[in-house]
Amino acid sequence: MALVNHQIILAERPKGMPDSGTFKFVKKDVEELKEGQILVRTLFVSVDPYMRGRMQDAESYVEPFKVNEVIEGGSIGEVMESKSGNFKQGDVVIGMFGWQEYYVANEKEIRKIDPSLAPISTHLGILGMTGLTAYFGLLEIGRPKEGETVVVSGAAGAVGSAVGQIAKIKGARVVGIAGSNEKINFLKEEWGFDEGINYRTAEDLESEVKRACPDGVDVYFDNVGGEISDAVFTQLNRYARIPVCGAISTYNLEEVDIGPRVQPTLIKKSALMQGFTVGNYSERFNEGAMQLGQWLQEGKLKYRETIKEGFENIPNAFLDLFKGNNIGKLLVKVAERKYVE
Repeated sequence: MALVNHQIILAERPKGMPDSGTFKFVKKDVEELKEGQILVRTLFVSVDPYMRGRMQDAESYVEPFKVNEVIEGGSIGEVMESKSGNFKQGDVVIGMFGWQEYYVANEKEIRKIDPSLAPISTHLGILGMTGLTAYFGLLEIGRPKEGETVVVSGAAGAVGSAVGQIAKIKGARVVGIAGSNEKINFLKEEWGFDEGINYRTAEDLESEVKRACPDGVDVYFDNVGGEISDAVFTQLNRYARIPVCGAISTYNLEEVDIGPRVQPTLIKKSALMQGFTVGNYSERFNEGAMQLGQWLQEGKLKYRETIKEGFENIPNAFLDLFKGNNIGKLLVKVAERKYVE
């Protein structure tokens, strides 16, 4: 009897916030393996803000998702069967096989991870793309110096929380912006941020930034864009650096986002503002992963995961990203490992 694969496909391109009509659950028989192929059973699926951009039929740094095809994304799985000499049953692997329960992979589409180093889920978070995004964006563009003030928006998310901790390792004073008092407390008590701003309750966000940053802002790691970034820009110091990682506040807008013009501020402050994606540093991933792993083992770096259970909950977990319902990395656990030594 053929193995049945449950998949989630992009049913239609959303206008504004995605909803249940954006996604469709389908079933498909798993193909017989050919020489060199590997059958992978999904264990964890990553949901990330950048996926919203790929739902649009627009030019970007990565191709858009195709309608009526499986939604791609970072996933961790377990090898169930292998016709490759490089993989065996029970190997834990990572790849971009996305929102489906099974995947027939070619050898170059996946790579092994070592389950003994850290929980396997961390390879989709602090030891994976989100950790590397924080590492390279902050250190290569932000370049924080000891005693400087670093502000992070989206600070309670997977990238933002790592940015703040790395900035602390480098001796900076760190201010995080997030959307609840619970998150602010977590930033300060768990991750060592010096100050926090709840943008949802702040009556005057610009005044709150000024209060939290009496010496101005030297580095602003921007994950959200919009009015939060407008408020931070007013407090930039001379030669400030602004790594632009994301703009989640704008991803579901149906009209072009219009706000204050940033050019006069950049000129007056001789500030640097640079957008980036983690792929820019792909040749240095091993370097970044080794350093993140070392900090993790030394206790200098901590992480938090929000894990939803069940394949059927992947779309809802994705939508939670835009409601601010997660602290740290948001993942969906699809299955338990079957082959554990």
